[in-house]
Amino acid sequence: MSELRAAIRAEVAALAPLDALEEEHQQATLAWIDSGAELWRRIKPATPAVHLATYFALIDAEGILLVDHKNAGLWLPTGGHVDPGEHPREAVARELFEELGVRHLPAPTLLTRTQVDAHAASHLDVTLWYALPVARSLPLHYDQAEFHEARWFDFDQLPFADSDPHLGRFAAKLDKIRA
Repeated sequence: MSELRAAIRAEVAALAPLDALEEEHQQATLAWIDSGAELWRRIKPATPAVHLATYFALIDAEGILLVDHKNAGLWLPTGGHVDPGEHPREAVARELFEELGVRHLPAPTLLTRTQVDAHAASHLDVTLWYALPVARSLPLHYDQAEFHEARWFDFDQLPFADSDPHLGRFAAKLDKIRA
C-alpha cells in the first residue's frame, strides 16, 4: 500500500462513527481503499465512478456557513473533489483558499458516501467532512463563478430539504462533539 493511500486509510479509520450509517460508510470506504481501486477523480464529472471528495464547513457556536452552489442547485458546505495524488487534508487547504480565501487545516468530523446523479453521469462521492471553527466576522471572499452567495445559517434554520442529504447528520455530530 502506498504511503498516501495508507495515510488516507488512517484518516478514515480514525473517525469515531456517529451512527450505524457512518459505521457502514466507514467500513465500505476502508474496503474500497484496501481494494487498490483508484481513489481520485481523473475525468470530470464522474470517472472513476467512485472517488474522494471533501466538505469543509465553517462553523461557529450558532451555525454553519453554506454556499448556494450554482451547478448543484443546493445549499452546501464549501468543498471539492480531491485531486489525483492529493491527501484530503491538502484538498481542504487548497479548496478553502480558492473558494473563500481562508487558510486552515482541521481533522475530519464525518464520513459519507453519497450517490450523485448530475449531468447524466451518476457517481459516488466518498466525502470527508471537516469542521472549521471561525468567527462570523472573518472576512470571506467566496468564488462568485461557483456560488450565487455564501450565507451563515443557524443550526435550527439549516435548509435540509435543499442541501446534501447528510447535512442533518453532520449537524448532529457537531452537536454531539460540542456536548
